[in-house]
Amino acid sequence: MVQIINFQTDPSKYHHWRVEYDGEIATLLMDVDENEGLFEGYQLKLNSYDLGVDIELADIVQRMRFEHPEVKTIVMRSGKDNVFCAGANIRMLGGAAHAHKVNFCKFTNETRNTFEAALEDSGQNYICAVKGACAGGGYELALACNHILLTDDGSSSVGLPEVPLLAVLPGTGGLTRVTDKRKVRRDLADVFCSLEEGVRGKRALEWRLVDEIVPNSKFDEVVAQRAKELAAKSNRPSDAEGVELKPIQRKIGEDGSLTYTSVEVTIDRDSRRAIITISGPDQDAPASMEEFQAQGAEAYMLRMARELDDAILHLRFNETEIGLLVLKTQGDPELLTAHEALLLANKDHWLANEVLQYWKRVLKRVDLTSRSLVALVEHGSCFAGVLAELLFSVDRTYMMEDEFEGDNRPPATITLSESNFGQYQMSNDLTRLQTRFLGEPENIDVLKTRIGEGLEAAQASELGLVTYAYDDVDWEDEIRIFMEERASFSPDALTGMEANLRFAGPETMETRVFGRLTAWQNWIFQRPNAVGKEGALQRYGTGKRGNYDMNRV
Repeated sequence: MVQIINFQTDPSKYHHWRVEYDGEIATLLMDVDENEGLFEGYQLKLNSYDLGVDIELADIVQRMRFEHPEVKTIVMRSGKDNVFCAGANIRMLGGAAHAHKVNFCKFTNETRNTFEAALEDSGQNYICAVKGACAGGGYELALACNHILLTDDGSSSVGLPEVPLLAVLPGTGGLTRVTDKRKVRRDLADVFCSLEEGVRGKRALEWRLVDEIVPNSKFDEVVAQRAKELAAKSNRPSDAEGVELKPIQRKIGEDGSLTYTSVEVTIDRDSRRAIITISGPDQDAPASMEEFQAQGAEAYMLRMARELDDAILHLRFNETEIGLLVLKTQGDPELLTAHEALLLANKDHWLANEVLQYWKRVLKRVDLTSRSLVALVEHGSCFAGVLAELLFSVDRTYMMEDEFEGDNRPPATITLSESNFGQYQMSNDLTRLQTRFLGEPENIDVLKTRIGEGLEAAQASELGLVTYAYDDVDWEDEIRIFMEERASFSPDALTGMEANLRFAGPETMETRVFGRLTAWQNWIFQRPNAVGKEGALQRYGTGKRGNYDMNRV
């Protein structure tokens, strides 16, 4: 039986991390249980990690945002002596299926992006206190923090040894963060990424690989001092009460279908597609943020985001042969925009901000999912505000036009809100509408005049918001033809095509991280120099080097 990877966890189930809270400061200790790998066949020695370790980290980062608004600085440290983190577990990588390796790298990138952006988005600052060897993915954990302190004890080091040791690349954006974030000089970065043993002390500081080196005798004192100094700069509330992220309600059917409270996923294995249907709210929006907070994790806008996030991750890892995701909605668009409007009107409230920032991350998760994406705007749908963003995330959008015989649902509409013009930026730092109309920026000004209108098919089509609009004569045939055609194409070619087309416009560090992951790591992870019988990943730890095909490709 295939193991289903579950992305839901909570502190009572952690095996690999501990968190110590002290008012405005939280200490996040990486203390990996080597015998609690997600799969059999390897041990997580030297604080090495697999997907299970990162699922826990992602949960901690999320809970830090919602359950602990008082926390302003998070100090990431090792819970083990003489080692910070040895990076991704090599035995796991050597034995994992190709799809799992690439999805693993993508998820770990998304997790690191989340705590990297926590300062700008939420006023929470992550700093990293490195003692011992900090290599590969371990250094990538540090790179995603905003401040790195390294103990100057003659043995502690930072390194990215994947190229010389494993014939692969740092899979969670290491090369990009070294050059783009740390701004390490290219020739020094070349030396750094060619060293198996890493870089220590003064050289690590001179090369911009760390922000401070501290004598071992003063290390704890300086770390505590920096944490307090950075906390003092945060505008995060000191006396706010958090919201407990209670378990998501989810049922998995025998056929693989998923049922949540506001999201439903049905699987059609013969056609290799999944239909994701999001239901709009069935109650009026809370009258105030106090009422919203009283609803806790059951508040509609937070609950729906958590459910959609979980569904996307489940499909990525557990349904790798499902190539097409079909997005639908149902409900009252005015009711949905009322729920969103409460948050938009209270952006200065810490919880409203957190929910809006979470939606930004969920929508990015959709953008970055390597599946064909299509949205069907049917009668009775509620593609409004935040859910209208899904229409601009997908590869194509089809919309019902005019009345359909025997269908008494309200006509299909698309409703824009102010959020569509800046709240949920993509990885390229543009809105999805800006990305959509990169060559026609004047369209954005026109669309702003239509905020709040229920735009029917003819209007939506004229404004460029949908790919095609069809009446009831053509709808079923056109949708069927599209889906059959999509299923006939090579999944590899589609992944490359879609990833190229989704991120028009300027490059950012984030788009480079994911673009390089899609192209370079996807390719390198399949080369025999890395994963062949005599490749470096397979021979690691045997005392033998990889036997390389020396042809440059």
